Amino acid sequence: MPAAGIGRRFGAGRPKQYAPLCGRTVIEWSLAPFLMDPRCAGAVVALARDDPYWPAVAPAPVTAAPGGAERSHSVRNALAALAARADPEDWVLVHDAARPCLPREDLDRLLGELASHPVGGLLATPAADTLKRSDVSGDVQQTVDRAGLWRALTPQMFRYGRLCEALDQAHAAGRIPTDEAQAIEWLGDRPRLVAGAAANLKITSAADLAIAAALLKETD
Repeated sequence: MPAAGIGRRFGAGRPKQYAPLCGRTVIEWSLAPFLMDPRCAGAVVALARDDPYWPAVAPAPVTAAPGGAERSHSVRNALAALAARADPEDWVLVHDAARPCLPREDLDRLLGELASHPVGGLLATPAADTLKRSDVSGDVQQTVDRAGLWRALTPQMFRYGRLCEALDQAHAAGRIPTDEAQAIEWLGDRPRLVAGAAANLKITSAADLAIAAALLKETD
């Protein structure tokens, strides 16, 4: 779980992953589905240097790793922390620290559909809104056909060795993938898209916190 961001856009005085949410912090909710799942053999969180918030919420089974300059560097550092425990063919899941509303059924679907897949894949939702491409001034350049377009979510699930290779090759080439699937795609592999719920939102603003609170109370 990459959690080294400082949340400049969030504007709440602390990183968004540590914002209070229904009696816990966002990151505690984000970790909970995995820590409660017997199929999860371990968890690693990549943190910013001198993170002052993590010690107060750190669950005992979770290992801490140093964060990196970009998300993909944080993920690679977290994977390195598993080197003594993970075999190349083991599955690893990467989940955003700011996604506190992962439905259990979505996690089950991801694990079930990808169990025998040769590459792995990710939760995603089909694009439902009309999509516009803008020019540099912010004017509409064109309307984009949304057929076949999906919004990438997390968790994303790949083989340990292959994901390490994908990130290492990307970084060596000076490329920064925006998610793990993109790094895998750059190797020539084709990840599977597994339909997930739009409720699995990523916290980016205070308004998102209110939506997340409503969703969590609904499933309580």
